[in-house]
Amino acid sequence: MLKRTIPSSGEKIAAIGVGTWRGFDIGSKPSERAPRRSVLETLLGSEASVIDCSPMYGRSEEVVGDILADLARGQNAFIATKVWARGRSHGISQMKASFRLFRTDVIDLMQIHNLVDWRTQLATMRSWKNEGRFRYLGYTHYRPDAFDELMNAIRSEPIDFLQFCYSIIDRDAEKDILPFCQANGIATLINLPFGGGRLLSRLSQRPLPDLATELGCSNWAQYCLKYVISHPGVTCSIPGTSNPIHMADFVAASDGPMPEEPLRRKMVEAL
Repeated sequence: MLKRTIPSSGEKIAAIGVGTWRGFDIGSKPSERAPRRSVLETLLGSEASVIDCSPMYGRSEEVVGDILADLARGQNAFIATKVWARGRSHGISQMKASFRLFRTDVIDLMQIHNLVDWRTQLATMRSWKNEGRFRYLGYTHYRPDAFDELMNAIRSEPIDFLQFCYSIIDRDAEKDILPFCQANGIATLINLPFGGGRLLSRLSQRPLPDLATELGCSNWAQYCLKYVISHPGVTCSIPGTSNPIHMADFVAASDGPMPEEPLRRKMVEAL
């Protein structure tokens, strides 16, 4: 399992985590919960730990909290969630709800979702981090046209993490924001590593290129994830899934050799 260092602390985390948008917004039926439980068991059983949620993702925080409370390895999870609110009081209410839903007194990473009212929310977050309620703070966005806004926010108010989109077909992050994070000691979480799902749909009927064998990749998901996590500026990628078989594939992408830049260019050319 490839692990990367969080620059602000020196803590190491696995380069693969899981996102919960859509896939964990479910009810309480055992038939619905069982595959999500298996996803988190697979993740934590592989020594990976990052689980990314948000109040915007429906019941995802509740579902993850319930499952982790019932898992032997649940205490090993690195919980990342977000505040998605305008106004101080709304933000405080939302973040208090996250503690309750995750059944914890400490959240590993609290992020400001899509930079919504970020200066207001950051004031509360810094105070709570100083009290030990948050271990790390971050900003997030999902669109490449928000990269400048993310970088400007962290120049103005430095924090620990940035979360943004990056994939083998959406490589805008390589131009500015990934080098910026490397140069400034900022950890990165990568969302949409499959280009929002359209990439795997496009590739599903095509054979893997020969160099996939050299990389230890047995399917396109591993190939695309390996490209993302092999960038030295990437701390952790958080592909979304509610399928434990897919989760096992994602985790396996961090095994085997990591391509350096010449081979990474060939990976792009092979698409």
